[in-house]
Amino acid sequence: MARTKVFTLLLLGALVVVASCGQVDMTNSVRWTIVKPEVVHRINSDNEVGVPTADIGIYYPSNLDHAFTDQFSLNDLIDDFVQAKSIFADAGVQLNLLWIKTGEIDPSFFEIQANNIAATAPGGQYANMYVDSRRRQSGLTQEALDAFESIVEKHDNNNRTVFLVVLQDVFMSFYEKQDERTWEVRTITTGGLSFPSYSYQQIPRRLRGVITINKSDPLRSIVAHELGHKLINVSHEYNDIDPQHEVRAEGGLMLYGSGTDIPASKRGRWHRERLHLSPYIYRQTASGARSWNTDYKEGGHYYDPIYGDKVIQFGDIEADTEK
Repeated sequence: MARTKVFTLLLLGALVVVASCGQVDMTNSVRWTIVKPEVVHRINSDNEVGVPTADIGIYYPSNLDHAFTDQFSLNDLIDDFVQAKSIFADAGVQLNLLWIKTGEIDPSFFEIQANNIAATAPGGQYANMYVDSRRRQSGLTQEALDAFESIVEKHDNNNRTVFLVVLQDVFMSFYEKQDERTWEVRTITTGGLSFPSYSYQQIPRRLRGVITINKSDPLRSIVAHELGHKLINVSHEYNDIDPQHEVRAEGGLMLYGSGTDIPASKRGRWHRERLHLSPYIYRQTASGARSWNTDYKEGGHYYDPIYGDKVIQFGDIEADTEK
C-alpha cells in the first residue's frame, strides 16, 4: 500500500512538472538585438532640446517569410519613419527613434486577428462615432494580446512609448450597415493598425503604444497616418469630413489619400492642438529631465478631460464652418 501511495505521489508530481513545462510563458520571450544604431543616430541628429517629442521604438522580426520581406523590408520601414518625422515636424512635434530591434518571434504571431466584436452589437444610429466607441469599446483578441506581450519588452516608460511592430497580416473586423435593418461583419487586412485610445480604452497600459505595420505605399504615408491615430487620437476625418471607418479623400493626414496636413483650430477639428496634448509627448531639458504631458484621465476616449474644449460635438462643424 505504501508503495502504491509513493508511486501515486511521484506520478502526480511528474504530471505537475509536465503540465508546468507545457505552459510556455510568452511574456518577453523574444530575444531582441539592436541593429543600425548609426541610422538611428542620423535620424535623430536634428532633434532639439525643449521641443515637444514622442519616443518611438521599432520591432522588425528577423524570421518573417521571405515573400513578405521582399515586399516590405526594414529599409522600407525606416524610409517611412523618416517621412513621418518630417510630417510631424511641420506640426511642431519631433519624433525620437529610440532603437531598431530584430529577433525571432513565434511564427503563429505573423498573422493575427486584432479585435473581437463577437460579443458586441453594431453601433447606434443616434450618436457620433466617438460617443459610440466609448459605449462599445474594442477589445484585443487573446492572440493579439499574447503577441504583444511576447514582443514588447518591459521598461519604465512603456505606457508613454509608441512601438512600431511589423507583422505580416493583421486583420480587423467591424460592422457595416447594408440597409435600414441589416448589418454585416466585414473583416479586412490592414496596412497598419494603431489601436487608438478613442476605441481601445481597455488595452493594458504597457501595451497601449503598439502600432502594427505590415506594408508601405508609394507615398510612404502609412507610418505617419497610424501615428496620427495614436498621437492625435482621432479616426478618419478632416475639416468638414466627419469621422468614419474609411474615408478616401485628399488634404488631411487622417484620410486615405496623399494629404499630410495636420490642421489647427476648430475648423481643422483641433488636430494640431490634440497632438500637442498627447500623453505620449514630453519636453526635455538640456540636463535630460523630462516633463510629460498629462496622462489620460478617463482611459483616452475622444472626449477625455485632457482635451478640454479641443473636441467636436455632433453637428458642430456644420454649424461653425467659418471659424
